[in-house]
Amino acid sequence: MEPVEALRRIAFLLERAHEPTYRVRAFRTVAGVVEGMSRDELADRVREGTLTALPGVGKVTALVIEEALRGETPVYLRRLEATEDEPLDEAAAALRAALRGDLHTHSDWSDGGSPIREMAEAARAIGHEYIALTDHSPRLKVASGLSADRLRRQLDVVAELNGELAPFRILTGIEVDILDDGSLDQDPDLLGRLDVVVASVHSKLRMDRVAMTKRMVAAIANPHVNVLGHCTGRIVKGGGRRGAVRPESEFDAELVFDACAAYDVAVEINSRPERLDPPKRLLRIAYEAGCRFSIDSDAHARGQLDWQPNGCERAARCGVPADRVVNTLPADDLLGWTRG
Repeated sequence: MEPVEALRRIAFLLERAHEPTYRVRAFRTVAGVVEGMSRDELADRVREGTLTALPGVGKVTALVIEEALRGETPVYLRRLEATEDEPLDEAAAALRAALRGDLHTHSDWSDGGSPIREMAEAARAIGHEYIALTDHSPRLKVASGLSADRLRRQLDVVAELNGELAPFRILTGIEVDILDDGSLDQDPDLLGRLDVVVASVHSKLRMDRVAMTKRMVAAIANPHVNVLGHCTGRIVKGGGRRGAVRPESEFDAELVFDACAAYDVAVEINSRPERLDPPKRLLRIAYEAGCRFSIDSDAHARGQLDWQPNGCERAARCGVPADRVVNTLPADDLLGWTRG
């Protein structure tokens, strides 16, 4: 397949899937730029690392060109073609059916509205095999974040409940705040005892882009972190305090998601209707970086556990397969991954 052919085919499939016009235009623009260039010229640029110096050519389109020049069908195109004949509803439903659990839930120990037992029983009723209980860490006082002592007491409660609810499992966990310098808002030894650690930014969301990137990458590199929670912190409709929307935090998405791939930290696909985080453009960047994902409800009440189809729809729209989603794993395999 010639590079121009691959680029135009991608643009066509994106257009047919009702993707944003700017995405379609990006591939068509690059197709027009390289159309007048010979394979030798393009191959020279690949060797020299200068493809991205061409107008409009970015990391993704450059990779499409390189793969086509090698005689391969570009991975981006293969992914689009693999899902083009499957209706979106069916693809999302298949992904939801593959989920075995939820790695981001809250109880009334922090800012949730339901006791731990009720959250677990509701999760079991909708077909889950496990949930991770990830109440907030102490710095988030507005959410009654758990001190180290309260978290230790919660671990005892979870152990007792697991004895009663087996084979269903409540995985021990926390949604730990990423502090300004990228450190984590909980005792490291205690974090090491938990099954699942979701790390999220909740403060200074308007931090400078470079500083925010360093902050997030430092947290991702922490060996206790398993999942990067709601990475942009955005609120897209009235769900935040006072019902206000909130813009995305600014950071270098390619650097952050490359770090997630390098340290095997899953990128959360947050299913809360007011978050739907990350945006689809960033979800695609994370996919291209080779990241794993966790499709989570971020439930703060029992009924919210069934919000995961929101995340499944977004994942399906971006071509994320079930084998890249960590909470499709059985509990023992999941724990093998988090402890690794």
